[in-house]
Amino acid sequence: MDKARRIVSFLPSATEMICALGLADRLAGVTHECDFPPEARDKPIVVRSALPTETMSQSEVDAAVSERLRNGLSLYQVDERLLQGISPDLIVTQDLCQVCAPSGNEVAQVLSSLPTRPKILWLTPKSLGEIFQNLQQLGAATGRQQQAEEIIADGRARLERLAAQAARLTARPRVFCMEWIDPVYCSGHWVPEMVRIAGGIDELGREGADSVRIPWNEVLHWAPEVLLVMPCGCGSTKAADQARQLFSYPGSSEVPAVRNGRVYAVDASSYFARPGPRVVEGTELLAHLLHPEVFGWSGPSDAFCQLEHQPPATGTGFS
Repeated sequence: MDKARRIVSFLPSATEMICALGLADRLAGVTHECDFPPEARDKPIVVRSALPTETMSQSEVDAAVSERLRNGLSLYQVDERLLQGISPDLIVTQDLCQVCAPSGNEVAQVLSSLPTRPKILWLTPKSLGEIFQNLQQLGAATGRQQQAEEIIADGRARLERLAAQAARLTARPRVFCMEWIDPVYCSGHWVPEMVRIAGGIDELGREGADSVRIPWNEVLHWAPEVLLVMPCGCGSTKAADQARQLFSYPGSSEVPAVRNGRVYAVDASSYFARPGPRVVEGTELLAHLLHPEVFGWSGPSDAFCQLEHQPPATGTGFS
């Protein structure tokens, strides 16, 4: 018998999983960031950001987030009255990143305000394998095990084909995945694994661990041959706009990726930052950007944008 008639998602990746399992009609509440698939945009919003991030620069966002976390303040506002009206029997949330969605104590506080206690499914993946496990757990919690297994089998098969083809390549470029620009953050969790499967090497990334702030000098020392700008929460257009300041960083013009025109802004929200089904497509996109002569890309044309370096005389950034 099917379970979970009223589902509330506290994170975009969970929303994508819920809809991929054919449960969009049971999705009764989402966050302000849940924009995929399109039908998710019409759902009641139960979680919003406590910060006006859309009007803030990257450095301002970083400073404001750090200050709120230092002071024990939440980064999110939950509409408790709306949640009470929905009376969900399943809430899908996470306890991996305080910046990504309500977690831990915030969820406990929300539960105390509800008349009946729903089931809570915590998604805290740190690898591609754990993302698939989360999908399996969601399938079990909603009576959609078969659908989950089919999605997982397809995803694993695509990644295995990609890895096998990449393993035959003689060259594996040095890669840097930049998850934040100002200040600079390396990639973490599943992203370095995606790079490895796609045929690249990112020694600055932290596979299975949090992304962290790193000195720009470490990037210069690593001298990446491909530089991927993937700020969390950004599509390729916004990432490209923010990446313009990279040219102002000392020594950036000497980075091999900059010299050779291999700096790309990518749609992080769709393919990298959210631990949902589309990380498989993200790995395929990486393979195309690292080895375009071997791997094609049949996905959306706005999934990435190549950034061309401008000389100082005509500007101070990328175009």
